[in-house]
Amino acid sequence: MTNSLTGALVFDLDNTLYPANCAFFAAVEERMTGYVQALLKLERAAAFALQKQYFLDYGTTLIGLMRHHRVDPHHFMDYVHDVDTGSIPENPRLRRYLAAFEGPRVVFTNGSRRHAENILAVLGLTDHIDAIFDIHQADYRPKPDIQTYHAMLVACGVNPTQAVMFEDLPQNLAPAHALGMETVLITPDGQGEDMIQRDYIHHVAACPGVWLEAYMDSLVSQRLEK
Repeated sequence: MTNSLTGALVFDLDNTLYPANCAFFAAVEERMTGYVQALLKLERAAAFALQKQYFLDYGTTLIGLMRHHRVDPHHFMDYVHDVDTGSIPENPRLRRYLAAFEGPRVVFTNGSRRHAENILAVLGLTDHIDAIFDIHQADYRPKPDIQTYHAMLVACGVNPTQAVMFEDLPQNLAPAHALGMETVLITPDGQGEDMIQRDYIHHVAACPGVWLEAYMDSLVSQRLEK
């Protein structure tokens, strides 16, 4: 990024804008297993195994269910995201730094827009995100399909060479790097220096707000030194 508070910030949603250890997404995954179990009349263990296999094969459980079982994506999304959001903490640090940033500020998710809007409201970030690019807009081609990254860049007005992308899944940062973005891997404890050995991961942080704080502090220091 340039030495300014401009450019673009691109955020994954789940386990990135809120901490993975708050257990919210674990509850979503439990509902995914329940959905597969009820749909296909499987034992729970078999439903869980199939859910994970579809995730590995297609990037999301949803895509596997659409391809093999003609599941309505809106019905699936509404069901699995019907989870109590009370475990998700607000993020005043991230809100403060997003407010100081001159967009675009984008949520790029394999989930739905409705889900993203609900989470942003809980986090207190609704007014600090300029665009949401969801799985429906992606024509059900989930990250890390590079076609979806191209579509997001165009739809949200993002110049990849002036953008930072935040993600909790390393494989989803590879296309971002290939397109010229700076990349930040979000891990529960901010650890994972070994991940930086991969050429498509530039930074590791506990949450986007922590990285932005360090980034903006470095800008202030650079300006004071001039």
